[in-house]
Amino acid sequence: MTYNCVVLVKQVPDTANITGQAMKDDGTVNRGALPAIFNPEDLNALEMALQVKDQHGGTVTVLTMGPPRAADILREALYRGADRVILLSDRKFAGSDTLATSYALKCAVENLDEYDLIFCGRQAIDGDTAQVGPQVAEKLGLPQVTYVESIQSLDGETIVVQRAFPLGQEVVQVTLPCLLTVVESANRPRPPSARRMMIYKRAATPLEYDALLKKWPDFGTSEALDDYLAERDQRIPAWTAADVDADETRLGIHGSPTKVLKIDAVVLETDESKAFPASPEGISALIQELTEDYIL
Repeated sequence: MTYNCVVLVKQVPDTANITGQAMKDDGTVNRGALPAIFNPEDLNALEMALQVKDQHGGTVTVLTMGPPRAADILREALYRGADRVILLSDRKFAGSDTLATSYALKCAVENLDEYDLIFCGRQAIDGDTAQVGPQVAEKLGLPQVTYVESIQSLDGETIVVQRAFPLGQEVVQVTLPCLLTVVESANRPRPPSARRMMIYKRAATPLEYDALLKKWPDFGTSEALDDYLAERDQRIPAWTAADVDADETRLGIHGSPTKVLKIDAVVLETDESKAFPASPEGISALIQELTEDYIL
C-alpha cells in the first residue's frame, strides 16, 4: 500500500542571529530584520515523510504559509525529494496567531487531494508554542500524535509510532488518516540532492515573477515565464485565502485572539558589568561568581 503524505512547514527567523530590531512596536516579529531559515523540526518532519515514501511509495506534498520569500524553503523541499509544493500567501494572513494560522492551513489541506498522513515539526523556533500542528488536527477532525520520534510500523490503515519525552518513551497505535508532530531527535534530515537542485533551481511562484524577469529579461513577459515553468513542472502554486475558501474573519490579526500586551527590552547598562583581570585569580573569581549565580 502506498501513502500520500502532506508536510506543513514554516520559514522562520534565524533566532541564533537576533538583533535589536527583532520585534516591532506592536509585538510582532520584524521578519525583514532577521535572516530566514527552514524551521529545524519541520525538516525532521519532511525527512520522516520522505522515508515513508522511500519505503512504501506514494507522494510527499509540502505546504507553507508565508510571504513570497517563503518559496525559498519550498524549493529546498523540492531539492530534498518532495513531489509537490504549495505556497499559501495572502496579505489577509498577516499577523496570524496559532489559531488563525491553523485555520488557514486546515483550509489549504482540505483543498488537496486525498492524503493519509500529515507531518509537522513539533514546534517553530519563533513561537515556542507547539500549538499549530495539534490545532490543524483538531480542525480537520483527525487523530493526532505529538512528539513522534520514530515510526515502528505502517500497515494498511494503522500506524504505530514511538513518542519521545524527557523522562521516557511511549508507543502509540493510531488509525489513518492522522497528523504527527515530529521531534528533532527523530532523524537526520537528508541533504539537498545536487541532481534535484539542477532540475528545480528555477522553480518559482507567480509572486516572484516580477523580480525574476529582471534577472531573466529574455522571457519578456510574466505569461511567457509562467508557460516556461509550467511546461517543466517548476511552477509553484501560490494560493490565496479565496483559493482555499477561507472565512476572512478568521484570518490574520482580526482572527487572532492572542495579543502581545507588553514587550520588555533587556538592556545591559555599564554599571551592571564587572571586569575580571586576565589572571588565574581573576578566572577563579569569575567562576566563583558564575557558580553563585547558578549560571554554571
